[in-house]
Order: sequence, then structure tokens, then C-alpha cells
Amino acid sequence: MTYEMAHRSVAGIWRTLGTVDAVHGLYYLLMHALFALHDGGLTTLRLPSVLATSAAAAGVGLIGHRVAGPRAGLFAGLVMPLLPAVQRYAQEGRSYALVCALVVWATWLLLAGRWTGYGAVMLAACLLHEFAVLAVVAHGVTVFARRAGQRGFPLSRRAFTWAAGGVAAGLAPLAVFSTTQSAQVEWIGRPGVSTLAGDAALTAAALVCRRFRPAPGVRALALPLLLVPSWLLLAVSYIHPLYVDRYVLFCSAGLALLTGAVLDRSFPDRSCPDRAVLDHCWSRAVALVAVVAALGALLPVSLELRTPQSRKNDVTAVSAAVEAAGHAGDGLLFTPARRRVWTLWRPADFRGLTDLSLGRAPRSSHTLSGTELPPDRIRDRILAAPRIVVVSDLPGQPLDTDAREAVKRRTLRTYFVSCGSREITSALITVYARPGGCPPT
Repeated sequence: MTYEMAHRSVAGIWRTLGTVDAVHGLYYLLMHALFALHDGGLTTLRLPSVLATSAAAAGVGLIGHRVAGPRAGLFAGLVMPLLPAVQRYAQEGRSYALVCALVVWATWLLLAGRWTGYGAVMLAACLLHEFAVLAVVAHGVTVFARRAGQRGFPLSRRAFTWAAGGVAAGLAPLAVFSTTQSAQVEWIGRPGVSTLAGDAALTAAALVCRRFRPAPGVRALALPLLLVPSWLLLAVSYIHPLYVDRYVLFCSAGLALLTGAVLDRSFPDRSCPDRAVLDHCWSRAVALVAVVAALGALLPVSLELRTPQSRKNDVTAVSAAVEAAGHAGDGLLFTPARRRVWTLWRPADFRGLTDLSLGRAPRSSHTLSGTELPPDRIRDRILAAPRIVVVSDLPGQPLDTDAREAVKRRTLRTYFVSCGSREITSALITVYARPGGCPPT
């Protein structure tokens, strides 16, 4: 999606944002400029995320140094890029790693009391993704809950209020306009048990870290940054579902800061053998072993994240599977229609197939998925095709109730039989034919 949008003209991008994806508009324009400088394909697509992750790790290290000391900062900076969520989005051509880096550096500017810089960087993060504003809420908890004289916190509540107000004012036009495109997030369901369990586990980990009594500055800064945005978004999602973990990727900085501070306190020093408090030394050793074991457990995850199978939507694999399943002259059907975005990366793989429901292509219609024909035209075109390759969601996903989607499902169910399916990450590729038209097994 990012690749195709970045290769449209600035005017084309702007017109598309008027109908869809306005929340990612700044990112698309940045990527358009980058591809204009060097069209390096996947390298150019992913390079900003890789560099942003490096910048985020460096920023976390400097923050840890400021609030807890050099060793805690070093550990925190090393932990940050090891976190699985951070590793995943360091490889994605999306805005989340950039947002994370901007939030981290805005946090550093906050601690330094550089309010103009804080407001500007935080506003940039919010314009890249609106939910970065939740980091401002977390910063507000830090500022208003701080104690006078706390290390690394020369913070002014009045200055923060002005800066936060500036961020809110700058974000307001985009936030208001994006509500007109709220249908884009209708695919998000209410948080399930696994989501709640994941956030509860992070909260438990934070409380365990707190028992090691990291520096007060770390507790005051990292705990709100780790917990407040995620739990706020969860709470809102029971009214209007919006929770997706990547939207609050920047919370990982709070976890890295806490972990770095715990490592700092757990790391054995030369004074331990000379002291009578051997139980304290043993607790440090146990904590260190636990951390090393945790990092070791991350190794298989890290390796798996670097494989195509780790991609939730592996569009390259989907394209290859459709190309393998289809024959020249076959029909092609996307249900739901938004899955047409999977064809934007390698459109040549689909040129031998006829998209039966497409009215206008994504680029010419200034949309992401194109516009579709009326339901009766879709039905007629499906009935005229003896063989159809269908690209759909995996079983168990909610079905779109749109009339076009309903007629696709009903016509296939009534007049066709399935010749076989293949699952590719989150896609299901199925070949349909008229009764008797499937090749013998």
C-alpha cells in the first residue's frame, strides 16, 4: 500500500487523502519525496523504519542516562531494539517506527525543558499517526505527578500545558477530518481476552520491575509511558473499537527504560563479595540470570520475525499464489474489496486475470482499493466466468454486510463449487468453477 501510494503524484496522493487514509497522509508524502530521491524498491521502502528504530534506541539510551545514570541508559538503549514489537516494525514500510522515534526524542526534549522543540516534535509524531497524542497524556501524568527536585526533571507544569495545547491545536484539523473516514477502522473488533492478557502481562512486568526499585526518575517517566496510552486506548475500544497494538508501539520505550534500570541494579559489582549481605548479592544474581534467560528466549522470536512467514499480510506471497492458481482468462474476485490492495505491489502477477467486480482502478479513482460495479453487474460478470480465483480473508473473520460483498458470496455459493483453497498468511486463495469443472484430484 505504502509503495503504491508513494509512487502516485503529489496531486494524486492529495486527492486520495480526501477520500481515504488521511491519517497516513504525511507519511505517504514523505515516502513520495524519498522515492523521488532514490527509487530503491524494498530498500527505500523499509530504510526509514530501520533508521527510526536506531534513533529510538539511541534516544532511549540518552533518556535512561539522564534519569538513572550511564549504565542504566546503556542497558535501556540495548534492550529497545531487542523487543519483538520494535523488531517487527523496524522492517515494515509503515509509519509506526517513525512515530516511536519521534515520541522518544520528544520525551528527551521534555526532560530537557525545551518546550518549543517538544511541541514541534510531538506534533510531527501526531500528524504521522493521531494516536501518538496518547504519549502527551502519559507525559502529562509524569509532569503533574513529579516531586520537586526529582533527578532529571526540571519540568514546568505551565510550560507543558502550553506545549500540549499547541500539539492539540495543531492536530485538531486532521483529527476532525479523519472522523469522516472512520469506516476505515470498522475492521477493528473489541479487545479480546488475548489482548487484555497481553496488556495485563505488561502491567505485571512493570510492577515486577518496580519492586527492584529503579531510580525514581525512571518510575515517574517509564511507567506512565508504558501503561497509560495502551490502557486508555483499550478503555476507549469498548465504546468504539480502535485498539491495535502497533498504534501504541512507542510504549515499548517505557518497557526498555524499566528493563534497563532493573539490569543496572541487578548487574553484579565488585563490592558484593566484600559485603555481608550475600542474600542481596544472590537476588542480584537471580535477576541477572532471569534477564539473560529472557533475552535467550527472544532469539527464536527474533529469527522468526526475519522470515516471510512472520508477515501478517505477505503481499508478495499472495501475488505468487494467485499467479500460480490462475490461468489466463480466469476471473478474479476480491472479497472483501479492500483486499485488492494486496495486488498493488506486484500488479503484473494479475494481468492475465479479469477483475470481475472492479469499476475503476485504485489510482484512477483516487482510492486504495478502487471502486466496484453495482451488485447486479457484479453478479452478471461472475456468472459469465467459468472459473474464478477468489482472494478472501481467512475463515472466522467478520463478513462485510455491503450489498456487493453479499452478492459475491451468494453467487459463488449458488452456482459454483470450490476446487481447493490455500492459506497464505492472512489470505485465503480459493479456485471456484462450475459443477464438474474442477480438474480431477
